[in-house]
Amino acid sequence: MDGRVVVTCTVVGLLGLLSAAAGFAAEATRITRSQVYDCALYPESPAVALGLIAALSLMIAQIIITVSTGCICCCQRRFQFPSDKNTRLARVSWSLFVIAFVLLVVGAVFNDQNTEENMYLSNGKCYVVKPGVFAGGALLSLVCVTLGIISYVTLTSAKNSNNPPAGNPNEGEIAIGQPQFPPQRTQQPV
Repeated sequence: MDGRVVVTCTVVGLLGLLSAAAGFAAEATRITRSQVYDCALYPESPAVALGLIAALSLMIAQIIITVSTGCICCCQRRFQFPSDKNTRLARVSWSLFVIAFVLLVVGAVFNDQNTEENMYLSNGKCYVVKPGVFAGGALLSLVCVTLGIISYVTLTSAKNSNNPPAGNPNEGEIAIGQPQFPPQRTQQPV
């Protein structure tokens, strides 16, 4: 494998692990209904920051994979391979990214309701994040990053197999075509 591929996969993998770890930590520290005594007084929780860190690191990982791979709609033309299995992987990765990102951000927003306006806007209902929202986002972020890395590696290997190795371009190949001779000059009769 190329060194650039290894570095990209390592960085994206670490960002995916950070996203999943922060998402699971946000799930463990989220505000529960038993902790809310009055709708205007929500306790402080690190789940807000952890959820936003998880969403941000997932977004950075997806951007790195997308920039490294190429856009979803044109990577088939860019890499010149017959199967569109890899483009389906990229599309599924993007779909899972959107769902995971929304879960993590919405969980963080609903966990941060320490404002006085909340008492007036909530109509007497105290909203808390349901169990499993952050964990679902964390699990989907792991799957999203894994599919993105698989798609990137297979697309890169397909691209490398289509490019001939460096060196003599005609080495080991048979030239097909018409011979190219310079035009012959005919002599004019005197």
